[in-house]
This record gives sequence, C-alpha cells and structure tokens, in this order.
Amino acid sequence: MIIIKTSSEIAKLRKANKLTHDALDLAGESIRPGMTTAELDKIIEKFFKSHGAKSGFLGYGGFPGSACISINEVVIHGIPGARVIEEGDIVSVDTGALIDGYYGDSARTFAVGKVSETAKALMQSTEESLYKALELVKPGVRLGDIGYAISKYNEDRGFSVVREFVGHGVGRDMHEDPEVPNYGKPGHGQRLMPGMVIAIEPMIAAGSAAIKVLPDKWTVVTRDNSLAAHFEHTIAVTSDGCVVLSAE
Repeated sequence: MIIIKTSSEIAKLRKANKLTHDALDLAGESIRPGMTTAELDKIIEKFFKSHGAKSGFLGYGGFPGSACISINEVVIHGIPGARVIEEGDIVSVDTGALIDGYYGDSARTFAVGKVSETAKALMQSTEESLYKALELVKPGVRLGDIGYAISKYNEDRGFSVVREFVGHGVGRDMHEDPEVPNYGKPGHGQRLMPGMVIAIEPMIAAGSAAIKVLPDKWTVVTRDNSLAAHFEHTIAVTSDGCVVLSAE
C-alpha cells in the first residue's frame, strides 16, 4: 500500500533527510586512504547521535552498521569492518538518519584520490542518470518512465543496470511501497501522485549486471568483479514536480 504523506510528515522526512545529506558530506570529507570502513562508519554514527538522531540502518533487518560502505566491486550493503580504503578506490556510502519516527535515505559514491577513467565515467553516468530521473518527476508520470530514463542513460554509455535491487517508498519505515526500479517501460507502472515520498537509487555496474550475495548474506558484489556505483535521493512528489528531501 502506498502511503501519501501529509505536509507535516514531509517536514519530518525533510529533517531526517537533511541530516542524512550532512552525514554524507562528512563521510566524503573524512574518507582517506588507510582508514577502515569501520572507522568511517563510526564517524557517521557519532554524527547522527550528536544531532539527536540515530542511524536507521543500524539493526535494520539485522544489519550491523550505521551505513552500508561498499568499495569497488561491492554494489550495495557492504558491512563496515576491517577492509582498508585505498588510493584509487571508489566508495559508495548509503545511510539514513532516523529521527522523530521518520527515516532518511541517501547514497553517494566517492572517489578516493586519483581513480581510473572507467571509475570516473561510471560515477558520472550513475549520478547524472539520477538527476535525469528527477527531472521527470511530477504527478501522472509513471515509474516505468523513470526506470527507463535511468537504464537508457547508463546503457547508452556502455554500463549495466543492476536489476535485483530497486528504489522504494520512504516514511515511518525505510522501505515502503512502491518499488522504484532502475529500468522499465515508458507509460507503464504506478503513476506518481502528490504526497508520495520515494527513494530513487540507480545501482550501476561498469561490466556485467550479474551480481551475487556473499556468504554474510548482505554484501552484494558484481560477478565479474567490475566496478559499481550507487547514488540515491529521497524525494517528495509535489503538485508540479518534486522536492529533493536529501539535498542541501
């Protein structure tokens, strides 16, 4: 069931997502070669606590970190731990504040020092496809239109769309209806309505879109070990477009 949010609920979601945005800013400023993903996770956890929030990720479905920190071939759900971040890595950080009963959810992929041309192109394409999708959002547009825009943009540039994981509604739960795929057929799927709050999150691979889940039952990697990038915004549909809640 799709839950249409009131203006007061959207205000609370804006607060949670603004904290999420600021936590990602801090993550980007903090990432350096030689630090572990656990160290980066602690920085994010402390930030949320210092602002009267907590991580919506920590303990969600049993996840053991305050953020999903995914390096290079890891698409999503990287568990913070002893893995050391190195020069030339690309690091996807996906996190969300939980405050006043509402969730934030946003992700960015960061370059660590000098990265390969493939990595640069992948990150650029993934992020740009997210904004191409946001440009389409308004009442009456269908989810298939959004998914098609994301997939076409990336596939035209030689990249692949991971299909097993998708965006979603956001509210009192981090994952609500509807599912928001990064692929689709124009003119098909759920129509957007004012008051809908959704996370749009392209997950794009430089090589094959085939993925596998590691034995920890969380970490999702590309089967061919190609690079992956992940960008995400939570947005509220308005009467004539959208508001990006996880923007500055």
